[in-house]
Amino acid sequence: MREPQAQSLNPAERLDWLRLIRSDNVGPITFYKLLEHFGTAGAALDALPGMARRGGRSKAFKVCPKAAAGREMDALEKAGAALIACGEADYPPLLAHIEDAPPLISVKGHRHLLAKKTIAVVGARNASINARKFAGKIAADLGGGGLLIASGLARGVDAAAHEGALATGTVAVTAGGVDVIYPKENTALYQRIVEQGVVISEIAMGTK
Repeated sequence: MREPQAQSLNPAERLDWLRLIRSDNVGPITFYKLLEHFGTAGAALDALPGMARRGGRSKAFKVCPKAAAGREMDALEKAGAALIACGEADYPPLLAHIEDAPPLISVKGHRHLLAKKTIAVVGARNASINARKFAGKIAADLGGGGLLIASGLARGVDAAAHEGALATGTVAVTAGGVDVIYPKENTALYQRIVEQGVVISEIAMGTK
């Protein structure tokens, strides 16, 4: 288990973190190894092209351009979302302990909810009426017991779980960008989650 280091990034560091995780072949594990080796994301970005050449890469290594990362940051701000780094105060504490925790997550809504103990309620998209009712009751009961209910904003059981936990706290973990609503039939639910709960994603804004 990787122990996250407490930190608070300044705007330049946050931009460097975003550029690094959006660069070619850099996933969470590689990201943390680079950060450990070079000390900062900025230093890792400077070193990556040379490392790729020495590793025998035939094509030019593509580092995420500063302008592209800046556009993503601007889009997040316009959408009323924030970019939170692993180790920062608002990052989900249990998520921070897994080895491949996303270095950055986009968050829209009430981020303070992410500090709560969390349980996932997920299930079939083509769930029966009874299954949806049962999922909603489970979520409501668990939420009433102080837990944050996590689900994936999908139709069926996921949607029912979110609806059941709106009053106590729910987090929608999306497979695309934090601004992308899928399926479209859950648009109203998405808006209610943003108003009463929280939506998070590790994927770039606008990604479907």
